[in-house]
Amino acid sequence: MNVNLEKINDTAGKLIVNVEEADYKQKVADELKKIGRTHTLPGFRKGAVPKSILERRFGKEVTSDVINREVYDAVVKYLTDNKVDILGEPIPADVKELDLDNQKDYTFEYEIGFAPKLEIKLDKDVTLPYYRIEVTNEMIEEQDRAISARFGSQEQLQAYADRALVKGTLKELGKEEGAIVVENAILGPWTFKNKDQEAKFNDVKPGDTVVFNPYEATEGNVAELSSLLNVSREQAEETKGDFELTIAEITGIKPAEHNEEFFKQAFGADCTTEEQYQEQIKKMIESQLLPNSAALFERQTRANLLETYGNFELPAEFLKKWFVRRNEGLTEENVNEEYEKAVPSIKWELISGQISRQLDVKVTEDDLLKYATHLAARQFAQYGMTNIDEDMLSGYAKNMINDKNSRRYIIEAVTNANLFEAIGNAVTIEDHTVSLDQFKAEAEKYQDQ
Repeated sequence: MNVNLEKINDTAGKLIVNVEEADYKQKVADELKKIGRTHTLPGFRKGAVPKSILERRFGKEVTSDVINREVYDAVVKYLTDNKVDILGEPIPADVKELDLDNQKDYTFEYEIGFAPKLEIKLDKDVTLPYYRIEVTNEMIEEQDRAISARFGSQEQLQAYADRALVKGTLKELGKEEGAIVVENAILGPWTFKNKDQEAKFNDVKPGDTVVFNPYEATEGNVAELSSLLNVSREQAEETKGDFELTIAEITGIKPAEHNEEFFKQAFGADCTTEEQYQEQIKKMIESQLLPNSAALFERQTRANLLETYGNFELPAEFLKKWFVRRNEGLTEENVNEEYEKAVPSIKWELISGQISRQLDVKVTEDDLLKYATHLAARQFAQYGMTNIDEDMLSGYAKNMINDKNSRRYIIEAVTNANLFEAIGNAVTIEDHTVSLDQFKAEAEKYQDQ
């Protein structure tokens, strides 16, 4: 079998495959023998079907299958042996039924699109920025209040305070009959979306009455209104008037006292002093902010590399044909728009693939487990569980990487993280510690990346 490459231009080419009978005749005979051994035909025992019957019954189908398979295998082998890098897959140039009655030799043509040759420089002469968010005293104080409240205790308050819960009887106003009445209603005014409605609870005391509008307080959210008034969603949709709350009690959280027991509860046995506690809070905030820095570094680096190395030509017409073949919803009439949208992603895939090969980026099972453990720890932390046993975290992480869907996501995330970590190690990093507002302003420049 003879395979030749005909270069059309710098981005596209054609593979021409010439097939002679000798290239496939023996393989067809072998396939027919296999059918004879495995199939049962009426009037014949398995394995005893005459060759002439097999050829008449299965000959054309088998010959066609063998020729097409052998041709495609030859194309793939040619590309591999000759190290021809292509995009997508070879596309048959002219698909037609083989004339098996009148021909023994055939010629096939395949269109291919060449992958561009990229030379990407990533060494210490290249400088890339890395932005970190400054941890402020205000951030530490806010986190301290949250932790102190989490480990605090409930207490009855003599007046409403921030994040307190108000309990009492809630009654709909303006109706003599059929008014909604909720005994032992509990609400947190600090959760109201409408701050004017929240302000009506300022300084109220047990025994006071407050007139407010639940519809405005929830900004018309039917689910929240239904829960607050203990009515159906249908009734909640029709309830837009004022209510009166007669306050029976106000419950607040007494923050935990800063002492050794509290410090250990918050951050483990090694945290015993105020100084250590403050340092742990700072580290926790830094850890929480780190993904923002990593995400911005990725977007900035991607933009930088695309601008520096993305000015290469793609085999556009070939790729459009390939898109149409792979996607049922695409046609020659609508493929142009989808192709233009895909160009940045195609170019980034080529650039990142080249970088991965240059920097020998790999993903191991240990990498997956480490990432899954970190992910699990973050999920627990969202619920205030910051001191989880390592064995429990490890078990949770192993379940994640053994789940097919979770594993796919984790592999993609780790591959991406390892790529940018390798880039960061290869180049010179210029650190910038900036305020949260400055960081947001920098991030806005790369929102579309």
